[in-house]
Amino acid sequence: MLKYQAIAEKIYHSICQQDLPKGSQLANIEELINQYQVSRTTIIKALDRLERKSVIYQVQGSGIFVRQRKKKGYLNLVTSNGFTEDLGNLAGGVQVLTLDVIFPNDEVQTNLNCQADDEVYYVKRLRYLDGKIYALEQSYYLKKLIPYLNREIAENSIFEYIDHAYQINIGFSDKYLELIAIDELTGCYLQLPAGTTALFMQEIFYTNSGEPFDFSKVIYHKDNAKFCVQSHAK
Repeated sequence: MLKYQAIAEKIYHSICQQDLPKGSQLANIEELINQYQVSRTTIIKALDRLERKSVIYQVQGSGIFVRQRKKKGYLNLVTSNGFTEDLGNLAGGVQVLTLDVIFPNDEVQTNLNCQADDEVYYVKRLRYLDGKIYALEQSYYLKKLIPYLNREIAENSIFEYIDHAYQINIGFSDKYLELIAIDELTGCYLQLPAGTTALFMQEIFYTNSGEPFDFSKVIYHKDNAKFCVQSHAK
């Protein structure tokens, strides 16, 4: 984790620990520099990161303020934090259905910018939220960037693992959403009738340097999945 990311996490945890309500004013930049003993550049980048994640907003000439917190159980469609970070303690259940090393098909090659002989991890999981089926997720991870995955890792947060094990941080992602009618097999996984309309999202995750490392396809349960959009003007 880069220094500004670590500082952003510390500021975020401080906000949560103090349970600061919307509109609370934080320390100014000079005070934050002294508090965390880092450079002005690091603090500014940390604050920009928190603003992009809809944690704070900055008003020129007035200060730094806490934003309205996202309601529990809602997945933010703007950010790229992953289920575990975005949904918190509610996102406690994962059932690993498949974990294999495969060669990518044309779709995966296009989205991960890889070749037919580049091995990828294929991970198929059911996601649960507060004990209810939330989504069916299929993900493809480039093995040259993430050399090792197993079921134990996949039963938890893969993003946390690759951050700590390989220092791979999510730089940004591209999301593509559409409504689909689910097939019979997907219906069995989600415990919904075939033909049910569901939200289908494809997402490509990139490292800070812009290299794609994860291509995911997620079908969300029509009754249990909830979403929000917390945007900012910049």
